[in-house]
Amino acid sequence: MRSAVVTPEGDRIRWVELPGEEPARVYVHGLGATSPAYFAAGAVHPLLAGRRSLLVDLMGHGHSDRPDTFSYTLEAHADALARALDEARVEAAEVIAHSMGGAVAIVLAARHPHLVSRLVLVDANLDPLPRVPAGPGSGGIAAYTEEEFLAGGWAEVRDRAGAHWWSTMRLAGRTALHRSAVHLVTGTTPTMRELLLDLRIPRGFLYPEADGSPAGTEALEAAGVRVLPVPDCGHNIMLDNPEAFARTVSALLRASTIEVG
Repeated sequence: MRSAVVTPEGDRIRWVELPGEEPARVYVHGLGATSPAYFAAGAVHPLLAGRRSLLVDLMGHGHSDRPDTFSYTLEAHADALARALDEARVEAAEVIAHSMGGAVAIVLAARHPHLVSRLVLVDANLDPLPRVPAGPGSGGIAAYTEEEFLAGGWAEVRDRAGAHWWSTMRLAGRTALHRSAVHLVTGTTPTMRELLLDLRIPRGFLYPEADGSPAGTEALEAAGVRVLPVPDCGHNIMLDNPEAFARTVSALLRASTIEVG
């Protein structure tokens, strides 16, 4: 386990690092998740192995610190991640990021372009989302006020999330989980989608084939984003179909013809 101080108060981001060749690959998890649990199998798959790989836990999640003084905005997550990557002497990394982690990765690439050379988004959040009382995911968490969530709303979320998601969600700080969800559904200005369209690096977007093409696919592809379906999976593509995940990500990273919009 490696770590780096990323706040003036001394809070640390932690990651599991696999040795290999440069440039590094950086894996970033989604809301209430942790990168070692979600990405370990993919990072060591024969199609992806051999590269220096950092499986990073965002602030408030997994093995990283959970300060209540941190804002947990997407920008704050991205800046903290940037400080950790700078400390790890990472440059021009291939970033593979899932769900909320994809939103953070887009902001990272926009604000710290020296850190990201390629971006693979795995069913990532590109747009603001509605707050849905008693709903699943970030919209359901964000429907509570922070006080309501800390006073007991977290237990209702636990019961709705199910054992699999809760197994990693319970590792997140409750303040971190709520604020991250609130800022994820609020999004950024410009939006994550607009930031993605403006990036000048190779970009790919993976989605579950059964869900159909994501909104705005035509505009994404026109801007040079490769939008690719993955069969036999749900939102957690890398867990549901690790073989297809590794094959698709490998194809994106190895392709020399990814156009930059």
